[in-house]
Amino acid sequence: MKQLMLVGATGLVGSHVLQQALASDAVARVVALTRKPLAPHPKLLNPVVDFWRLPEGADWWAVDAVVCTLGTTIRVAGSQAAFYKVDHDHPLEVAYLARRHGARAYAFNSALGADVASRVFYSRTKGETERDLQAVGYPSLTLVRPGLIGGQRQERRPLEQLAVNVSRLLQPLLPRRYRVVPADRIASHLLQAAVASTPGVHVLPSEALL
Repeated sequence: MKQLMLVGATGLVGSHVLQQALASDAVARVVALTRKPLAPHPKLLNPVVDFWRLPEGADWWAVDAVVCTLGTTIRVAGSQAAFYKVDHDHPLEVAYLARRHGARAYAFNSALGADVASRVFYSRTKGETERDLQAVGYPSLTLVRPGLIGGQRQERRPLEQLAVNVSRLLQPLLPRRYRVVPADRIASHLLQAAVASTPGVHVLPSEALL
């Protein structure tokens, strides 16, 4: 049974990871770092933290594996710099601190098109995060790259929702990599990767998540 750390538990994919992990016999405890308290659960440890000032010496960093689903939009973040902090710097800092305390597996929810050479800021940020996570030295690293994500978000993303709706209408005509991926499917792959902790770097493209 694994001690699992989850960051991003209040988001669309992260909430599914939390639900699945708490129900899993393979997970002994979930350490979910959030900015606001979650509903209590016997298997849940919920440190309420400031991601801009994470406590480096906390004993709850000592877990077996980490699932990271942190992410925002430039509209919500307010600027490209703030977006980069949430989508790159926070996942990387969590990776370093958990690894320093013994974590051996890290599963990251990235995105279709992640590429350090991309001209698109979003895709380039995801690519740089993937690259820098590989440098942390996890024995097991899984990079999950969904395209459009299906599910009900708490925050409004009208353009993304429009794209999801159009994609669903065209689903039979679209290549698998461009089809909508249900959030619970992404969560399942992230959780399975963290629990299995298979050695090496593993990239799961969007079509592999369906």
